[in-house]
Amino acid sequence: MKWFAVVAVLVVFAALLVARVARAGELPEVGKPAPDFNLPDQNGKQHTLQEYRGKWLVLYFYPKDDTPGCTQEACAFRDDLNLITELGAQVVGVSVDDSNSHAEFAKKYHLSFPLLADKTTETAARYGALMNLMFLKVARRFTFLIDPQGNINKVYLSVETSRHSKQIIEDLQKVSAKP
Repeated sequence: MKWFAVVAVLVVFAALLVARVARAGELPEVGKPAPDFNLPDQNGKQHTLQEYRGKWLVLYFYPKDDTPGCTQEACAFRDDLNLITELGAQVVGVSVDDSNSHAEFAKKYHLSFPLLADKTTETAARYGALMNLMFLKVARRFTFLIDPQGNINKVYLSVETSRHSKQIIEDLQKVSAKP
């Protein structure tokens, strides 16, 4: 009978935890202006949405520096960065980790694009990418393709880390081929 009570408590706790996994904020709509941001990168330099006007922006949110999926995704963007920039786009990663964590992550994996520190979680919330796990807040693995005018062109809610940069390249090639 004790085991049944323990299992029942665990099931109830798991159900409560799942119920609390809330996404803060609504997803920005395709065709609408992307939410602004003003965040420091791994070197302490501030970045805003405005500075990317005139170029395509791949703004990707990820849960945690130096974890398997996040490392795979970041390294794939690193490996494909030349092609992405040739297509007129810049890559920027965002997580709720701090700038020091981003600096170590970038150095360890030779990441040359900005990793923005969203310590207040406000930017992730404005993009609908904040996951609230009771006492822990992390960014969901969402990506936003933002056009040169600052509007959301595409939203990626289901990301396969090993091929996501290739998917971005394919979509950038499609939008550059439009008359």
